[in-house]
Amino acid sequence: MLSTPLAAALKHRNIHYGWVMAGLTFLIMLTTACALGAPGVLMPALQKEFGWTTAQISSALALRLFLFGAIAPFAAWLMMRYGLQRVVACALALIVGGLTLSMVMKDMWQLVIFWGIFTGVGAGMTAVVLGATVATRWFSHRRGLVIGLLTASSATGQLAFLPLIARLDAAFGWRTALILVCGLLAMAFVLVLLLMRDRPSDVGLPAYGDTKVDTAAPAQNLQPFTVLKEAAKTRTFWVLFGTFFICGASTNGLIQTHFVSFCGDYGLIAVTAAGVLALMGVFDFIGTIGSGWLSDRYDSRWLLFAYYGLRGVSLLFLPNAEFTFFGLAPFAVFYGLDWIATVPPTLKLAAEKFGKDKAGIVFGWIFAGHQLGAASIAFTAGFIRTEFNTYVPAFLIAGSLCLLAALLALTIIRPKAQPAPAAA
Repeated sequence: MLSTPLAAALKHRNIHYGWVMAGLTFLIMLTTACALGAPGVLMPALQKEFGWTTAQISSALALRLFLFGAIAPFAAWLMMRYGLQRVVACALALIVGGLTLSMVMKDMWQLVIFWGIFTGVGAGMTAVVLGATVATRWFSHRRGLVIGLLTASSATGQLAFLPLIARLDAAFGWRTALILVCGLLAMAFVLVLLLMRDRPSDVGLPAYGDTKVDTAAPAQNLQPFTVLKEAAKTRTFWVLFGTFFICGASTNGLIQTHFVSFCGDYGLIAVTAAGVLALMGVFDFIGTIGSGWLSDRYDSRWLLFAYYGLRGVSLLFLPNAEFTFFGLAPFAVFYGLDWIATVPPTLKLAAEKFGKDKAGIVFGWIFAGHQLGAASIAFTAGFIRTEFNTYVPAFLIAGSLCLLAALLALTIIRPKAQPAPAAA
């Protein structure tokens, strides 16, 4: 296979194959996140062509966000059982199939299947859990940096391509914009078949930072529902689940799905609004990596208090902003730094409470709460817009919920540090 001589060539240059895996995973998460974020920009085009209401389209997008999170607890188990390459390749094929078939859809039920089910399940199999799995398996040193980079790629991918997608939609139609997304996903699919490997031992290497090749069989006795049953008995799990529910409601479900349409109500064209989202993506990348650095040095509870509190203030302020690119730029910078900065401290608190072996699956269930919140507000905001002809109440609700999440984060009781054993 190609990766074996490539691994040997990289090793000769003192470059670990783990960095190839990190780069490939970065690309996968970036492109699948692009597919997840594109429908929010294309919503006005579907309304114009098919006559569907905002509430109708939002129901399909809400299902997509719900499935995106619901599959997360099981994604790690699938990767453990069937291998990274098979699971990721199937996920990419599912997304491409759904987007391609949507180009010939005529009825609302087809939108629900192609954009709701196909895209939601496929993206869920390549979401944050994929990044955590690759970072854990391939890196023993620099693992935190890799997790930060991969987490940032997921959120950034949902925003960075949106201006180009909006321009293609305006110039050539929404189907042409989807062709671009499918092309990016197809490129990632080919690279997965050529380069992706399950573990460092598959190319005869130890994990980055280790000295011995780990040939032990991977543990397969952690079942998602068993871990959930144990975690659900603790207050920490429910606080993290609840705050992440609010996190999803105030990011993916609201801003990613409805921000372009919300700006349209104030006369801002879709291309410019997508440019504001792209600016958020740039600062999200900086903010998420910075949050990882801060979570290694400060109490994660206070970090979450600050993140949710500042996000709530920004959302409550947004309806009073000037709806031009430069008028919204301060909001884009401020909100972008905070977009997904909640992930590193949330993951750290989960690991402290449940241990590193179970933390991945527990975080998968917490992430399901994130997407449940996203799906709820995606539909609710669309319903509010259809019934009251304005999005403003949805943004005020989300901002108020963020302030509640800030207070909830402080109620988490961290485990007491175990005393170091006495020296012999």
